[in-house]
Amino acid sequence: MNLVDYGRILWRRGWIILLLALIAAGSAYFLSTQMTPVYRSSVKVLIVPARFDLSLTESSRGLLNNLKEYLDSTLIAQRVIENLQLDMTPEQLKSDVTIAADQLSLTIQIDVDLPDGNLANDVAREWANQLVIYRNERNQESRREDRIDAQLQDNPTFSLLQPRPTINALAGAVLGVLLGGIIVFVLEYLESSIVRRRDDIERSLDIPVLAAIPEG
Repeated sequence: MNLVDYGRILWRRGWIILLLALIAAGSAYFLSTQMTPVYRSSVKVLIVPARFDLSLTESSRGLLNNLKEYLDSTLIAQRVIENLQLDMTPEQLKSDVTIAADQLSLTIQIDVDLPDGNLANDVAREWANQLVIYRNERNQESRREDRIDAQLQDNPTFSLLQPRPTINALAGAVLGVLLGGIIVFVLEYLESSIVRRRDDIERSLDIPVLAAIPEG
């Protein structure tokens, strides 16, 4: 098939692709607007050694994973629930929190996903403060020059995590185009043996058509 054939197919059946794209995009957008919104609040905790020599910096990096595991626990979740007087179990709250450590920047990031953005901020801040308190307690046992502090980089901020109606609508439109293309391909394949034009005869018999009787 050449470009003319493809163009003829699109002209004849392109409405199928367009219709499915519109239906899929509209459905995705509508379903997205019916979903309960989820907001993500993020905060970073800086791990700051008292001096920036090689040994203490490497010790700080080695400590990161331990601090991450300390934060990623039901014990911390229970403390946050008690301090904020939340009506949920530690397991429920913990499932909404993600802790990640970055060895390069010496930071621990806390992400909290909740339907209430302001509550997510409160949880993220309180969770981070648990690490600050923990490091302050441990530093009391160390000399000042050997201390490793934990500090909030900034106040937590939240943004809409889901749903994203516009993005979902675009994804639905793409899916509709692909599905429509498949349907058009199947229809063309099923009707490939039907002769409609001179080109169809030449393609089927592999011989040129010398003349044709006009309609009517």
